[in-house]
Parts: sequence; C-alpha cells; structure tokens
Amino acid sequence: MKELSIFVDESGDFGDYAEHSSYYIISLIMHNQQNDIDTEIDKLENRLSEIGYPNHCLHAGPIIRNETPYRKESLESRQKLLRAFMSFIRKINIKCKTVFIEKKHIENAIEATGRLSKLLSAFIKENYTYFQGFDIVKIYYDNGQIEVSKLLSSVFNALLENVEFRKVYPSDYRLFQVADFIATMKLLQIKLEHHELSRAEEVFFRDYRNLRKNYIKVMENKTSFP
Repeated sequence: MKELSIFVDESGDFGDYAEHSSYYIISLIMHNQQNDIDTEIDKLENRLSEIGYPNHCLHAGPIIRNETPYRKESLESRQKLLRAFMSFIRKINIKCKTVFIEKKHIENAIEATGRLSKLLSAFIKENYTYFQGFDIVKIYYDNGQIEVSKLLSSVFNALLENVEFRKVYPSDYRLFQVADFIATMKLLQIKLEHHELSRAEEVFFRDYRNLRKNYIKVMENKTSFP
C-alpha cells in the first residue's frame, strides 16, 4: 500500500490585520512513506545532542527572533541549531507547498478561509495525478486553529478519496517541525521581498544573500512536482 503523509502547520492568525501579523501562511510537507528518512533522522538527533539540544522540539521562528524558550541562548547557539535542522531538510526526500494570503486585503475570517481553500484546492487539482498515485493520504495537524482544521477537512475530503486525519503533537514528529520551518521560511521570503525583515531577523542571518542562498533556496528546491 502506497501511503502519503502530509504534515501541516501555519504562520499567523485569523485576527484583524496588523503590521506584526500581515500574512497568513499554511505549509504542507509531503512524505512518500516509501522514501526512508530514518537514517537522516538519526543523524539529526546525534547532531542535536552534540550541540547541546538532545531530543529538542525545534520552533524556527523563536530561534530566529530570539524569543522564548531561546532568550537565554547565544546567537551562535541558535544559528547552529537552525543549521543542523536545515542540513536535515536539505537531505531528506520530501516535497513542500505553501499557500498564503495578505490579511490587509481580507475582510474577515470567513473570507480568509475561502481564499485559502481556493488556493489549496487549486494546488491539489494541478497535481491530481500525483495524489492519485497513493492508496491512502494521511493528514497530520495539531488542531492549533479550528479554521485550518475545517479547511483541511473540507478540501481534502472533497477532492481525494481514502483521506485520514491525525492529530499530531509537534514534539512527536520531526516532519511536523519541518512544516513549521517551511512556514517560517516562506514568511521570511515574503518579508524580504517587501523589505519588512525585523532587526532580529537581519541579525540572525547576517546578510540577505545568506538567507536567500542557504535557506529560502532550499525550500524552493523542494516544491517541484512531477
């Protein structure tokens, strides 16, 4: 039986537009279960232990912005942590997709959900042959926002058969943490294009070329579909 696992995370909220919350992003990480990633997971776990973060659940945004629980960590330590995770993502065989809206042009949560649903539906339809190649598609989400849970259920059940939904705890799955990472990278890409990076983000990556070449480019390389 061919199984596709899809790990979903989001960046932002469905509240009113604000400068610190201008965009809403949904990221999807697709893993064909026939592609074994156990060896790379073991390498990641070993590397995290080496740099002082054994069994650590990674949250990319707080690492970059020096937020809780990383406030007491040095810039160098946080950079090592993110580079370790970046190396893991670069090596594993996954596909990723992000859909997003700019909240400035959205009236309310209903409109936001509708626009995101259309974007996600279009993506599935464009790659329908790919999704049809699997006997079962399992969607993993932490049910963090009820609007996203409803959106995922309505879109995937309408377009695909043999879909199952699983509630996930971020600490249990490295690929869910990858979904968090990809959502963060997409937000950074958008902010970079609009000259909206915060001072903390600029300090972390040191220069725009580093951010583009070593992080955003890796994300883009995972987005191609047959």
